Parts: sequence; C-alpha cells; structure tokens
Amino acid sequence: MTTDVAQSIEAGHAEEPVVRLRHPGRWVAAAVLVVLAAMFVNFVATTQQLRPDLVFGYLFERSILRGLLVTIELTAAAMLVGVVLGTVLAVMRLSENPLLRGVAGGYVWLFRGTPILVQLLFWFFLGTVLPKVSLGIPFGPEFFSISSNTLITQFVAAILGLGLNEAAYMAEIVRAGIGSVDKGQAEAAQALSMSPALTYRRIVLPQAARVIVPPTANELISMLKLTSLCLVIGLPELLTTAQLIYGRNFQQIPLLIVASIWYIVLTTILTVVQSRIERRMSRGVLGAQVRRNRFAIGGR
Repeated sequence: MTTDVAQSIEAGHAEEPVVRLRHPGRWVAAAVLVVLAAMFVNFVATTQQLRPDLVFGYLFERSILRGLLVTIELTAAAMLVGVVLGTVLAVMRLSENPLLRGVAGGYVWLFRGTPILVQLLFWFFLGTVLPKVSLGIPFGPEFFSISSNTLITQFVAAILGLGLNEAAYMAEIVRAGIGSVDKGQAEAAQALSMSPALTYRRIVLPQAARVIVPPTANELISMLKLTSLCLVIGLPELLTTAQLIYGRNFQQIPLLIVASIWYIVLTTILTVVQSRIERRMSRGVLGAQVRRNRFAIGGR
C-alpha cells in the first residue's frame, strides 16, 4: 500500500511542468556590459587621436624592444635579490638567537616602512653622501676604493632599490610558509641527526614551497610593473623609453598604449606560468581533496 502511494506521488511529480528559475538581474547586467563594450569599441574606432598606426609602428620599434629587455632583466635581477635575501631574513626571524631576530625584524620594519620611490632615489643619490666605497681594515689603511657613482649605476641603483624592498616582503612570505610546516617534521629530521641547515634545505623549505610559490608569483608580477618607477632615476626601461619618444613627437597616448600592451603581454605570460606551477604543486592536495569529496558524496 505504501509503495503504491509513493509511486503515485512520484508519477504526479513527473507530470508537473518544469519551471526554469529566472535571472532578470543577469540579463540586465549583460545588457549593460554589452552597451559599455559597444561604447568602448566605438571610442577606439572613431577617435583619431589614438593613432593606431603609430601604436603598431612603435610596438616593435628597436628602442622600445631595448626598453622591454631592460624591464625583463631588471625584474629578474630584483626578484633574485628579493627571494634570496628574503629567505635568509625569514630564517633569521625564526631563529632562537634574539640578535638575529632583532636584525631581521628591523630590516623588515625599515624597508616596508619607507616608500619604494624614496628607496630608489636614495640609492641613486648615495654618491652625494658616500663619495667612494673602500675595502680595508676598519679605522685603518684602505686596500681598494672605487667611486660610488661608478659602482652604483642607474641599473644597480634600480636593483638595490627594488630588490632590497622586495626582500622585506619576501621575508614575511617565506616566514609564513615555513610556519605552515608542522614542527614534527623538523623534530623528526633532528632525530635522524640532520643539521639545521640540511633540515631547512631538505625537509622544511620543500614543504613550505607550496605556500610560498603563489604569493611569490604575485610579487613577480607586481615587480614587473614596479620597474616603471625607475622613470624617476632615468633608467631606460620600457616606460622611460616610451616617455623619451613621446617627449620628441608629443604623441603621449599612442606611446603609453604601446607600453601598456607590452606590460599586459608579459603579465599574461607570467599569470599562465603561475597557474601551471600552482596546479602542479597542489596536485597532491587537490587529489586528496577530490578523493575526500568522492567519499563524502558516496562515490567510489
């Protein structure tokens, strides 16, 4: 009897028409976006001042490509300084030695507390307060000396300004990654008579990398765009090169579009690489999560 009632209810539900849930807000939002996109396309197509001919003409111009190369080199060098120094600072901040913790904490406080533009200008004008850099015995004879202006060129000043600032942020990222590793891992390594340095290199840092890599990739993309600040010290990177060109022909907007296109291209490439690295490093975690979800919904 019960089975007959259940079957009759199911049959009744099956005969009812299926009413689709309506989403009027989606249609309104889509219409607004289509209108805005049409307005943008119309603006680009009808505004002669944008000079698409100049944009395509300067996109692969030799000086622009040289500026692009300087931007890539500067990004790579500054990030290398930031990652290496940031890792050392993170280990110092986690040390049991209060002196090391204090030095690392002071470094992070100082470089995160001052604008990066100020740091760039400071390194560029260092020669005004430190005319020469010498090597010798403290308060004694000098064995070697070199002019600060010769040693700290525009490119070196940019690497110091960007790299040392980045190290302060990377120190916090690496410290968070190391903190995410269970302390039992290090204790197990010590039980196997592994030295602290070997424990960090073989046990802690590889496990912390899964937490460290995504924000580091974000920092890399940010660094790519921060190189445009080197405009203040006259380093001929991409934006400075564009500025030098439109200073001669007064075509500011087309040249800024050229620089923006190259920044977008590089950012897109780095974003794709970041996604692939994150997917590869999270393979084990995602696999375990998928397996848990399968068990949770009664799968195999």
